[in-house]
Amino acid sequence: MVTRTPPRLLELAAKSLLKDEDLAIAALEYLPTELFPLLFMEALAGRCDKTLKAMVRAWPFARLPLGGLTQMPHQKALQAVLDGLDCLLARKVRPRRWKLRVLDLRNASRNFWSMWSGARVHECPLTGPVAEDSLRMKGPSGPLTVFVDLCLRERTLDECLANLIRWARRRRSLHLCCKKVTIFGMPIQNIKEVLNLVQLGCVLEVEVHFTWQLSTLGKFAPYLGRMSNVRRLVLSHIHKSAPCPGWFFVCLRSLLPRSPDLTASFLPRCLKSPLEALSITNCQLTESDLACLSQCPSISQLKELDLSGLSLACFSPKPLQVLLERVAATIQDLVLEYCGLSDTHLEAILPALSHCHQLQTFSVRGNHLSMALMERLLRHTAGLSRLSLELYPAPLESYSSQGIIHPGRFAQAQAELLGILKDLGLPRTIWLRTNPCPHCGSKIVYDSDPFVSC
Repeated sequence: MVTRTPPRLLELAAKSLLKDEDLAIAALEYLPTELFPLLFMEALAGRCDKTLKAMVRAWPFARLPLGGLTQMPHQKALQAVLDGLDCLLARKVRPRRWKLRVLDLRNASRNFWSMWSGARVHECPLTGPVAEDSLRMKGPSGPLTVFVDLCLRERTLDECLANLIRWARRRRSLHLCCKKVTIFGMPIQNIKEVLNLVQLGCVLEVEVHFTWQLSTLGKFAPYLGRMSNVRRLVLSHIHKSAPCPGWFFVCLRSLLPRSPDLTASFLPRCLKSPLEALSITNCQLTESDLACLSQCPSISQLKELDLSGLSLACFSPKPLQVLLERVAATIQDLVLEYCGLSDTHLEAILPALSHCHQLQTFSVRGNHLSMALMERLLRHTAGLSRLSLELYPAPLESYSSQGIIHPGRFAQAQAELLGILKDLGLPRTIWLRTNPCPHCGSKIVYDSDPFVSC
């Protein structure tokens, strides 16, 4: 039998007060500060938009973390909040209790609301808290800052975000701050219109998951170049419509100071800020692009690197070797899945790999490695005490001449690898993953359970 916690007296009082919105608004002048969050939550849940507007005008805190209550408020509620802000911004004399400086629409922590409401929150659970970063941005700040994470998915903005953008466009003193920009699909002109309103120096994370052509990337590049504090950059499915070596130079150029003398050879030297995470997946990268990337000063502090889905089979091992040497001191997650890597490539990076003492995750599944190379790989990484997740491909010896996994050979390979782990004498867990069937493309069902060596 499920028992329900009865509502607290304060909640009942708030609900009762909101039955008469005019009375509730009149009471705000005398309402204790600690009751504002609870009354605001009840007004939002009850869609008392008139009260919401008045509460914004009288809000006694510096921050209104609206995103901690709901990922995006319903249209009328958001409009009520914006109307309340308009009333504040239009006043030359501030209201007695006015302290509001930040409207936070991000999917952020609900600690504020739970603290003031006894841990009772009306909304659906969030995916997880978003910690407020301590990075101090340079540049002028308007009388009000609005935080919002941009996720551009459709051909047009959703109604609430479109309304926010229209509202921000009419208020030049507003500081519209976006820490994360994610693009899944939207015409570049629409993207530019949105980014023109954002304080680009505030952006810390950029993700592009869309089949852009090189020309489209070029139009986005100037905006990326103004995001001087980017720490995490993700590019996926960028393609060139015609042979054009070094498309990645365009991306790097966008992160560089303006200079009429810039050439491809100078691009790696001038990135504005160090990246912590870089992901370039399923893109058409050239060997010169990879060589350029390996020379970038900005990668020297990388903690996460993902190059999955790049076609590196015909590349010289040297750029990858240099790249890993550059990031060895800081790298924690290294993912090189389905890159067409062979024994030659892995052999080249083994010395650098053995010096990645911060490494926690390492995945090279989907590549073509022999049993001999796998043994060398396990031995070279044996001294990496932080390594906790390892994903490897089934050795080439596990497959038939037609490229189909052979159950008996796969079992033998498992036994041999487990023997190697026991011989090394250290606790370790690894996973083996088979390649898709070359004929039907489906995943073979012989993936192993994790090997545990104690």
